[in-house]
Amino acid sequence: MELAKCSALINGGAGGLGGATARRLVELGVGVVVFDPDGDRARSLAEALGERAIAVVGDQNVDADVEAAIAAARTLGIFSICVNAAGAVFVTPPVADADGAPHPMGLFEEMVRNHLFGPFNVSRLSAAAFAGNAPDADGQRGVIVNTASTAAYDGQARQAAYAASKGAIVGLTTSMARDLAAIGVRACAIAPGPIMTPRLSGAPPALQQRLIADVAFPKRLGRPEEYGLLVEAIVRNPFLNGQVIRLDGAMSTQLAVIG
Repeated sequence: MELAKCSALINGGAGGLGGATARRLVELGVGVVVFDPDGDRARSLAEALGERAIAVVGDQNVDADVEAAIAAARTLGIFSICVNAAGAVFVTPPVADADGAPHPMGLFEEMVRNHLFGPFNVSRLSAAAFAGNAPDADGQRGVIVNTASTAAYDGQARQAAYAASKGAIVGLTTSMARDLAAIGVRACAIAPGPIMTPRLSGAPPALQQRLIADVAFPKRLGRPEEYGLLVEAIVRNPFLNGQVIRLDGAMSTQLAVIG
C-alpha cells in the first residue's frame, strides 16, 4: 500500500484518538477526511492539517453522511483506509439500583448505537467502496481499524452498556476480517486502556492517579499519539489481520466505578 497515494476516512476524526490518527496519517502523506458531528472541531483540525485533509460533518449512523465522507476521501487519493475512532464514555446507572429502578433501555440503546452500530455502518460502506480498488501484490484493497476498549475484557461497575458495545467490537472485528478476506480487505481493532484524551485530561487528578496505579509500565496514562502510531503499524503490516491489540501498558483493572 503506497501511503502517499491513499486516502482515509477517520470516523470521530475531531476527537482525541481520531485527531491524533489524522495528524499521523497526514504526516505519512495520506489524504484524510475528518468525519465528525462536531463541525467546528472538524473544520479547525482539517484547516490545521492543510490541503491533504477535508472536514465532513455528519452522523456515522446516517448512510448519506457516510457516503459523503467516502466521496470526499476519493478526491484525496485511493480510498483504502477506514478508522473508527468515534465514541465517548459517560457514567450510566447500574443494571438495577438499590431502590429497584432498572437501567433505562433507551440509554443502553443509545450507547450501543454510538459504539457498535455506527462503526459497523461506516465499516460496511467503506468496505463496499474498497471492493472497487485495484489490488496490491498481496491482493489487498483496503484496511479497517476499529476501536474496542479494555472494558471489553474488564468492564467496570456502571459500564454495562459500554462494555457490551466494546465486547461486540472484539467479536465483530474477527468475523469482519474473515468475511472481507474474499475482497482483500483487512480488519483489526485497538483496545485502548486509559488514554489522555481531552475527556480524561479534564478528569479529577485523583481519578487519573487511580487509573495510572493500574498500569504496569510505563507508569502513566497513554497518549493519543500512541494510538495513531498503532494505527500506522496496522496499516503498514499486510499480514496483521483479525486481531484486537490492547494498548494499555499491561493494565490490570481494579474493581471500580469509572467516571
